[in-house]
Amino acid sequence: MLKYTIQRLFSLIPILLVVAVIVFLLAHMTPGDPVTVLLGDEASEEAKAELRHELGFDLPVYTQFVNWFTGVVTGDLGMSFFLKKPVTEVFADYLGPTISLAIYAQIIAIVISLFLGVIAAKKRGTFTDQTVMGFSLLGISVPSFLVGLFLILLFAVQLQWFPVAGYRPLSEGLWEHLRYLTLPAIALGMMQAGLITRMTRSSMLDVMKSNYIKTAKSKGLHQNRITYKHALRNSFIPILTVIGESFGTLITGAAVVETVFNIPGIGQLIVNSIERRDFTVIQGTVLLITVTYVLLNLTVDLLYGVVDPRVRLNRKK
Repeated sequence: MLKYTIQRLFSLIPILLVVAVIVFLLAHMTPGDPVTVLLGDEASEEAKAELRHELGFDLPVYTQFVNWFTGVVTGDLGMSFFLKKPVTEVFADYLGPTISLAIYAQIIAIVISLFLGVIAAKKRGTFTDQTVMGFSLLGISVPSFLVGLFLILLFAVQLQWFPVAGYRPLSEGLWEHLRYLTLPAIALGMMQAGLITRMTRSSMLDVMKSNYIKTAKSKGLHQNRITYKHALRNSFIPILTVIGESFGTLITGAAVVETVFNIPGIGQLIVNSIERRDFTVIQGTVLLITVTYVLLNLTVDLLYGVVDPRVRLNRKK
């Protein structure tokens, strides 16, 4: 297990290199001049040239990349042109709301999807099964921002159960924190709930055809024990894979929902940085998100052996 973990961590290096090159080129190919954004259109050409030299934009592109990536290797992701703060500090400031939103949305998705997926598998071919599959298809098909707008209209404007938008940190109380995150978490988690529901149903159906499930039934074991202790546990590997990938998607795909609900998270940081042409923030944030996504996948791989003892990542075939 340790050898496998080390190998996966080393495999992170070429991935980060490729991502760094692509993000750097895309950021610098984007139309717009950060110097003009900082100084305004009325600034003189001399002032723009001086600031461009100060920021290093007058250097060749490959030199700018080498200077930036050298800093990345040493843990320095650069300074934000607009915010005048280190990128790592800016990322840390905006990370909290995104993590809270992603965890809350994932909990909602898992609770809903496991419950519905198991019911659909047990009631295969019935009206209940078709209803659950229709729900999952709806969750996958409808964009999260559209779900968010409907939730705002119904629960915030009409019923006034939740605030329309905004964010309250955990320091102001757990209830207020969750109250402001509930609607965006539901909007963000609906698509993941649909995916996990379909995977749960499919995986459960495959396992329930196994001989040991038939043996358990012939022994007269209670149906709930067969379903949850034997069938669900042994079908959890593909479900866990989807959960791990979906959590990474929640973190990286929260930009639209955060914008709709005015949540100061990583997604909104990226959107604002693109509008301001704040290259260093865009590059550093995407790189850090990539590291987070790869580490999440590694964690899921390591959890395979915990969920199913038959799985040994370092076992030789």
